[in-house]
Amino acid sequence: MNAFIHGFILAFGLILPLGVQNVFIFNQGLLQKRFRYALPAIITASLCDTLLVLLAVFGVSLAVLALGWLKNLLVGVGILFLLYMGWTTWTATVTTMKHTQDEKFTFKKQILFAASVSLLNPHAILDTIGVIGTSSINYIGADKIWFTASTIIVSWLWFFGLAFTGRFIGKADSTDRFVRWINKISALIIWGTAIYLLTMII
Repeated sequence: MNAFIHGFILAFGLILPLGVQNVFIFNQGLLQKRFRYALPAIITASLCDTLLVLLAVFGVSLAVLALGWLKNLLVGVGILFLLYMGWTTWTATVTTMKHTQDEKFTFKKQILFAASVSLLNPHAILDTIGVIGTSSINYIGADKIWFTASTIIVSWLWFFGLAFTGRFIGKADSTDRFVRWINKISALIIWGTAIYLLTMII
């Protein structure tokens, strides 16, 4: 049980900061006409996090941490991706986002985009591999399973809760002022993440 609590707290601390993955899931809950229309993004992000956790726990973390060039490649690609995401988030207007939501984020595009912000996000990858992966080394047998399960559960609960929150705010904010501020703050956070990652390879 201590392993479960450790994994839960650790995963929650890693997933809590507002980043590109969280922004996308929040916006899907906010902008989709019905909550079920956001499920492709929510489930895809949750499955991607599950995959990353399993890979980290089962030893990929050691390989990535040992290969400096692989880590730098992941970070470099991620920086370019985050710069682009920050720009699109900053320049997007709420009216335009709502008007083009059905065309921009169909079922297929939601899956592809959610997968990209999850699997091409070096900050999330390094957190999962470097923190969860290395922490799992302390456990064996049933304790390792409990630790792994708790970190996966956090992802699923978090993404569903985040989308629900976005939908609630979207209904309550008739002026869209709050959403505009969220977009600006999210863009700054995304750019800040890119700058932080850049310092890791300079």
